[in-house]
Amino acid sequence: MESNGSASRRRVRKLRCSVMNYDWGRIGTESGVARLFSLNSRVDIEGGKPYAEFWMGTHESGPSFVVEKSENNGVVIGEEEEITAGGLSLKSWIAKNPSVLGDKVVEKWGANLPFLFKVLSVAKALSIQAHPDKQLAGTLHKLRPDVFKDDNHKPEMALALTDFEALCGFISLEELKTVVRNVPEVAEVVGNLYANQVLDVNNQDGEEKVKAVLQLIFTQLMSASKDVIAKALSKLKSRLHMASQVRQLTDKEQLVLQLEKQYPADIGVLAAFLFNYVKLNPGEALYLGANELHAYLRGECIECMATSDNVVRAGLTPKDRDVHVLCSMLTYKQGFPEILQGVPLNPYTRRYLPPFDEFEVDRCILPQGASAVFPAAPGASIFVVMEGAGTMHTTSYEGIIREGDVLFAPADTDVKVTTSSNLHIYRAGVNSRFFEAS
Repeated sequence: MESNGSASRRRVRKLRCSVMNYDWGRIGTESGVARLFSLNSRVDIEGGKPYAEFWMGTHESGPSFVVEKSENNGVVIGEEEEITAGGLSLKSWIAKNPSVLGDKVVEKWGANLPFLFKVLSVAKALSIQAHPDKQLAGTLHKLRPDVFKDDNHKPEMALALTDFEALCGFISLEELKTVVRNVPEVAEVVGNLYANQVLDVNNQDGEEKVKAVLQLIFTQLMSASKDVIAKALSKLKSRLHMASQVRQLTDKEQLVLQLEKQYPADIGVLAAFLFNYVKLNPGEALYLGANELHAYLRGECIECMATSDNVVRAGLTPKDRDVHVLCSMLTYKQGFPEILQGVPLNPYTRRYLPPFDEFEVDRCILPQGASAVFPAAPGASIFVVMEGAGTMHTTSYEGIIREGDVLFAPADTDVKVTTSSNLHIYRAGVNSRFFEAS
């Protein structure tokens, strides 16, 4: 029989989570992140403030805290919550109770949650960026711990809540040749020598040769002086304005003009021609491995990643840039990225399985009067209620859940959710393929 202390450790816990007010976030009540944070923490939304990211997990940059609860015969009612300014961080609580993660998780990653769960509200483009692999992250953290906060890699996945747009990875070689021919400003900035190398190389030359040429032209472009960039963008704007009088601009051309308004005289505007322009519908997901270049543009999404906050930036940002590091670390993989549609688990739930051990995400959209079961997993899970209200049932917990609630479920916890209204709930957990493989 399980002791009272052990049973208490095994029950579901509500969390109070952190918000990030980066300047690219949506403003005030327009931000889904703002509404979520306000409901979760009972803090009023500030009207003119950007609300960019809502963090759920154990990273020190945006920690979550365990909410104290009153109990009734060991069952948490869920209504009598005490939200305090301090409290025990989820990381500290897990360190004291590592068994809640599951044995295989502790064996692989130690007494820390291996994933970080987020909600993003994007009003304008994030920086052109990539996240270092494990080896590079360790080196950068040692050299510049003030900038690179941890030594972990950061593969990630974005699951669209609304229509969502991003730049992701490099376009194909044929598309790149079209850019060099048809966007004279790019050819002018990189110079004829590099432009001609792109036009002369072919896929028959081999993948490594093509990658080397792509790296050369991208590095040359990103290393251009501010004066050269400013002149090129001025020419680009004039040319596209004239073109718009006689034809419909392409989606990419319209995008670069929008980016130029957000980040005037920024090389990232010109560089956007080299990247895939991805548009996700709600319920579609995009995953990004280490050292893969991307920039989120607009919309709201659920995001999950390995527990890290390492970012190397090189454009579309007022922040510090590491052009040399970024250009040297990228995979230079070309072609349109895979879009995940999710695998149906039941009529209401789809699972998104990226090729990373650290995480998977379930999306559950319950209509009025429906119920869904999340079977016990060998690792811990975090649930976030994005819309509506319902009841969560486990062997040691029965409580009302509603929009803004975030809950930590220990390993081996069967969770059932019922609802009398529409309910949107998302779950992050360790990738189930990790347990199958091990």
